[in-house]
Amino acid sequence: MGIAVAQLFFHYGAMNSGKSIEILKVAHNYKEQNKHVILMTSGVDTRTKVGEISSRIGLKSPAIPIFDESNILELIKGQEEDAACVLIDEAQFLKKHHVLELAKVVDELGIPVMTFGLKNDFRNELFEGSKYLLLYADKIVEMKTICWFCKHKALMNLRFHDGKPVYEGEQVQIGGNESYYPVCRRHYFNQLIEETEN
Repeated sequence: MGIAVAQLFFHYGAMNSGKSIEILKVAHNYKEQNKHVILMTSGVDTRTKVGEISSRIGLKSPAIPIFDESNILELIKGQEEDAACVLIDEAQFLKKHHVLELAKVVDELGIPVMTFGLKNDFRNELFEGSKYLLLYADKIVEMKTICWFCKHKALMNLRFHDGKPVYEGEQVQIGGNESYYPVCRRHYFNQLIEETEN
């Protein structure tokens, strides 16, 4: 039996698919085995505070914030303790150079990297980080959740403003359930949403 090879993972899902809960669970499992993990998250996400991974059910953990100019490879090399794994939340906000740096963390340092994030934005365009993770990741995992308005699988994220769907605007607008709903394709395109549909 061969030695396990480090890999780059991209776990993606719509809003409310449990990405932050999963990353905190994985971190907890490593720590229970006395293994050092590096938790990171985008510096763009300011819903709680910069440098914190926070789930909707109240679990949270400090994390190293990643900014546009950050060099993730150098940040990880600068750690005093050898890491068993690197875990990154809000990976959709990464830049292309970040993803390439993560590939080097895996290929040159031999450290597995697990990233978690959205695939597409509210306009149904790929985020930059997601695009390059889809291209470079060794393993891609879909995390599923259901549509806010029916029982079908949510594929997309619908932005709302004053109770109405929004399909144009800046790609990044930080928000939670007050601004975005996970939706199926039908309810993404149906602007007259009836919440009683099944």
